[in-house]
Amino acid sequence: MYDFNFHSASSVDDAASKLAAAKDGTVMAGGQTLIPVLKQRLASPSDVVSLAGAGLSGITNNGDSVTIGATTTHAAVAASGDVPAALRSVAEGIGDAQVRNRGTIGGSIANNDPAADYPAALLGLGATVTTNQRDIAADDFFIGLFETALNDGEIVKSVTFPNATKAAYAKFPNPASRYAMVGVFVAQAADGVRVAVTGATDCAHRGPRLEAALSANWSASALDGITIPPENLNSDIHGSAEYRANLVIVMAKRAVEAAG
Repeated sequence: MYDFNFHSASSVDDAASKLAAAKDGTVMAGGQTLIPVLKQRLASPSDVVSLAGAGLSGITNNGDSVTIGATTTHAAVAASGDVPAALRSVAEGIGDAQVRNRGTIGGSIANNDPAADYPAALLGLGATVTTNQRDIAADDFFIGLFETALNDGEIVKSVTFPNATKAAYAKFPNPASRYAMVGVFVAQAADGVRVAVTGATDCAHRGPRLEAALSANWSASALDGITIPPENLNSDIHGSAEYRANLVIVMAKRAVEAAG
């Protein structure tokens, strides 16, 4: 680990100010990705600004949507009665107990790991990310491998998820890391059907062919006969592109069945 200056921010404005004053600063929420990266000397920021005391934790349900503060832990989301069941199931399946008690929703989406769970939930429910600068629709937030629409110095404050009539998430986890080899979030709401896939490519994405099939017939059988081209899908020691292509359909069917 390289030397760096550590700061504790008392608010979002304080964090933004400390970042602006740093030569090459970064923010830390739960630290579940940043700390290992620093320990492996894969990053060398001049300053690390902790958001733990910035007042960004909490969950609010207004009946039409639920808003989750950026530093709210996965464990808190999984345990909250104000969070819809589909979102609780996403949080419950992240990592292990230690990760769930330290990792945060804001840190997860800002990092945008290709196998992370929350990006699929944001895309699947059409969530809105609120930062210290603007509101960003989930469809515009995730850009590519570990890349988001966030500007330098822009800090995630919260995520707002609209309620859905039906929703569920199903994933095939890597048995060691519990990251999604493939995860699929499905949702049926007043404005239509949304399907989001994570783990299969370098960034979570919508599944328009799956959405069209489920819009016509909300049932697992509606996905029979649909095939996912393996081109551009992830392939590694854990599973080939062809294997992941099949998992997309299998997980989508399981999610639809779970949603009811």
